[in-house]
Amino acid sequence: MNIEKIAVAVVDDHTLFRSGLASLIEEFDEINLVFEAKNGIEFQEKLKKTPTLQVVLMDINMPIMDGYSTTKWIKANYPTINVLALSMFEDEKAIIGMLKAGAGGYLLKESKPSELLQAIHTINEKGVYINELVSGRLLNALKQEQQPIFSDRELAFLQYCSTELTYKEIAAEMNVSPRTVDNYRESLFTKLNIKSRTGLVVYGIRNNLIAI
Repeated sequence: MNIEKIAVAVVDDHTLFRSGLASLIEEFDEINLVFEAKNGIEFQEKLKKTPTLQVVLMDINMPIMDGYSTTKWIKANYPTINVLALSMFEDEKAIIGMLKAGAGGYLLKESKPSELLQAIHTINEKGVYINELVSGRLLNALKQEQQPIFSDRELAFLQYCSTELTYKEIAAEMNVSPRTVDNYRESLFTKLNIKSRTGLVVYGIRNNLIAI
């Protein structure tokens, strides 16, 4: 019985890492490595020849056309292709930036092969893969059928969370005390069963509560 393989592309400007990742992927029976690209421009050229691509493993920092721009282009022109962002670091700004660009998940480059395989399968099937490092139990919150009720101030705070402002600066913008902002944060953490600011932002984006 033939199993339909998931068509995957790797986009990364580091040749050694890209080649190593490609070799690893080729060992997975259920994955078909379609092509490799060193940046967004090369990716676009190669995609013209392979429009049936399903998942892209996307580096973030690349010359000429980086992961943010490439991901935005993919979602604008090929919305059915899922993007899994790859990074060496747990960079909150990078994670939020890629998710805003349209990536469905984020994975550290140092992750185990088994986690990579799981991430590819999950993002291909569900369109979303967020690991524990990023947002704790965010996926469980996303699966809830009923969305919690938020106050106007909590929604305003959630919007500010997607910026680079610190909590103290958010308090100043909202004209409230830092303690009040802490209360907004803890209230949202409790309602959504989320433990990080990044998790709040991801939830907000996925549920159209944050304007991008």
